[in-house]
Amino acid sequence: MTTKLIDDMSLYRSWHLAQTEHDAITTEFEWVVLRFNQAFERFCLQLGSTVGLGNLSYQELIILNVIRMQDRPKPVTIIARLLNRDDIPNIQYSLRKLAGLELIVKQKELQGKNYTYSMTDIGRRKLDVYAELRGKLLTDQTSSIDSVDEKLQQTARLISMLTGIYDEAGRISATYSSTFDEE
Repeated sequence: MTTKLIDDMSLYRSWHLAQTEHDAITTEFEWVVLRFNQAFERFCLQLGSTVGLGNLSYQELIILNVIRMQDRPKPVTIIARLLNRDDIPNIQYSLRKLAGLELIVKQKELQGKNYTYSMTDIGRRKLDVYAELRGKLLTDQTSSIDSVDEKLQQTARLISMLTGIYDEAGRISATYSSTFDEE
């Protein structure tokens, strides 16, 4: 089944990212992802502010929720892996802030020299309220969309596959020489 997302290719012909119909559809997808990310970030920050976490950045709020996942302590490397991030120093900075706010606690592993991070009772209570409010404001609304769970699962799989493709394309592009610079 082919659905034309772009009805009039002439609107995109002069766009440097859309030389073909596939280029245009891919570019439109990228812009949708960017707009979605901005809406998601605003939603998370507003929700965080509502439950008393307004002093956190979007990234800190996301890291806090990752630490809460499955209520198991996590080392910084797992947190980074779950978020597909490679900026460990920035994550560590956020972890220090979250620990300073007594939302998480840093613990040395029993064996070894690594540290893990887990929720404090304060952090857990705030995220419980966050989750409850998220359910009322978001998932209660999305549940009325026809076949939403199936659509979300398919979209999550697609975006996961595309994440791998974009990561690979980024790695490959890093091997290119700078022959594309202006002459």
